Amino acid sequence: MNKKASRYCEHCGKAKKACICHFISRIDSDVPVIVLQHSSEVNQPIGTARILSLTLPNCVLFVGEDFSNHAELNALLAQENIDYALLYPAENAIPVSLWQGKPNKTRGIILLDGTWRKAFKMYQLSANLHALPAVTLDAISEGNYRIRKSPKEGGLSTVEAGYQALSAMEGDSTRFQPLLDAFDGMIEFQISQMPPGVYERHYGKKGE
Repeated sequence: MNKKASRYCEHCGKAKKACICHFISRIDSDVPVIVLQHSSEVNQPIGTARILSLTLPNCVLFVGEDFSNHAELNALLAQENIDYALLYPAENAIPVSLWQGKPNKTRGIILLDGTWRKAFKMYQLSANLHALPAVTLDAISEGNYRIRKSPKEGGLSTVEAGYQALSAMEGDSTRFQPLLDAFDGMIEFQISQMPPGVYERHYGKKGE
């Protein structure tokens, strides 16, 4: 057996010590979700995209940078019964709560998983994404990514962005609360593994 592989959970992909499977609660949602993850995020111990793919039955995750010729993604985008929007602050973006999609089609959402710089590059390179309607979150509250500060004010983790987008689309935030519960559980575990004083020195006092 590959020793490196044996150190990681086969289900969530995280190190077995940091396995998040026990935090996961499956959510009954019919909204199709596609997560496009930048390759630099795959081995991030505090990455959150996997929470979405484990929790949501209709979520798929693809890894790459330029998705223009990504066969599986393009096949999903070509489905006649689903209308996908991209969560991205393009110039023509509208609030996700106002996006109704095309008549008689199921609405789906696409999320970019990466730093703001990486997400921008993914969008610029992936020509197939430019043809999609772009949506933004209605109101961005401060995220709870306490151990990975975003350089952009109001920046959220991918799972937090997914939670807010899905809540707005379905008009029901309670249904998607397990996403945030799993996220908080993962973050609290990571904080608990830090030596005394490290969290306070780099991120401020706990609870702030």
